[in-house]
Amino acid sequence: MTSTKASRRPPIQMIDTEADALTDLAMAAEDRVPQVSEMLLNEIARAKTHSARTIPANVVTMHAKVRFIDEASRKEYSYELTYPRDADISAGRISILTPVGAGLIGLREGQSILWPDRDGHERALKIVEVSQAARNG
Repeated sequence: MTSTKASRRPPIQMIDTEADALTDLAMAAEDRVPQVSEMLLNEIARAKTHSARTIPANVVTMHAKVRFIDEASRKEYSYELTYPRDADISAGRISILTPVGAGLIGLREGQSILWPDRDGHERALKIVEVSQAARNG
């Protein structure tokens, strides 16, 4: 499939230690946000994992800043993907435990995904740019 059209589930990549931490987080959040928890666990299960040193720089990881477009509205957003305790939408930090946050993890620049929003409407999100925070390694 060579189309640039949004895919329901394009291939994704994750850092192995983040995948482990996010699995624990999603399982702990199951009672509070069951749908997001399930979506995140499904994404983790299908991700190809890498060490923090070998993951490509253009992949959305935790603490990466990601610029993306909602292809329906053509509106562009820019957020840092964070853990729930660090999330502050007004400061540009979105939680991994939101539908959009769970949908962005593991995508790389240029990829699109069809993903449900908070209201259950499917949105096509296209990754425009990924900037990595400095990693301690």
